[in-house]
Amino acid sequence: MRKILAVCALVLVSAAMSFAAPASSKAKSATGATKIYSAIEAKEGFVGGRLFDVLDSVGGTGTWMEWDVNGVRDPSLVKILDPLLNSTNKPKMIWVITERDKPLLAVLLPKGAGEVLVFYEIGKLDAKPVALKLNKVLTPDVVFRDYRQVSEKAFVHLDRPNLKISVLDKLIRFTYDNPDDTPLRYDPDFATKTLVEKRAEVNDYLGFLKYEYSMMLRAFIQSTRGIFNWQPWHWYMEKWNSKYMISAKEIEQMLSKGVRPDYITVFKAKASTGEVVEMRTTGNGFLEMVITRP
Repeated sequence: MRKILAVCALVLVSAAMSFAAPASSKAKSATGATKIYSAIEAKEGFVGGRLFDVLDSVGGTGTWMEWDVNGVRDPSLVKILDPLLNSTNKPKMIWVITERDKPLLAVLLPKGAGEVLVFYEIGKLDAKPVALKLNKVLTPDVVFRDYRQVSEKAFVHLDRPNLKISVLDKLIRFTYDNPDDTPLRYDPDFATKTLVEKRAEVNDYLGFLKYEYSMMLRAFIQSTRGIFNWQPWHWYMEKWNSKYMISAKEIEQMLSKGVRPDYITVFKAKASTGEVVEMRTTGNGFLEMVITRP
């Protein structure tokens, strides 16, 4: 794997548990600004899948995203995390969930012979948008932690065998193949429709492609670590991604051609480090992210 990541660098350059009740609305963290939402302790440590069961029980149906110590830092998180990271009792893992009224930060800390998960409620994630950048120094065991290497240039996800990565000298390609029973509808007579009908069709496409984009983020961005400078949640934020996303005008132009495209490019950005990052879909369950070096 280290050999492959060297190429990537060139390309990219149960347990006994006690539950603390949620803090009252007046309770605040040591920063004086962010509430401690709850704390859950495992006296002998979180074993097996218990850790993720606890995260899911607090986060509900949302998706926890792992915080990258080398990524862009939201000031609202820095206030909480910097004192912890600079202490002798450093966090083992850090996650954020955004699919709720207020984001939650989860910090896994050592506690005696066991561990404790502390949840903080955040007012908002407030980092200012910056240009997308690929990190030049990659740690193999971090980047592909959720994958197994099946050949010199190929990796397969541990839990989802239809999620794969290919690494070449100047390209890294992610693919996720999950055929859809109801593929994206395409109307060859789009150009003859009224203005109102066209607008409705374009809006339908925009909604579908935003969903496809979120699927690509979960499959490609959130299954790897340390490749980009954006934190996983920054990819979802319009103020970060808007200039790289497919527009209504581009969708209308595509539909007006009257020919079904093989791929639809949903997101395309040139990183500040020179690489091009492109996310595409067939509209029929095949998703792809390609990172190319000039």
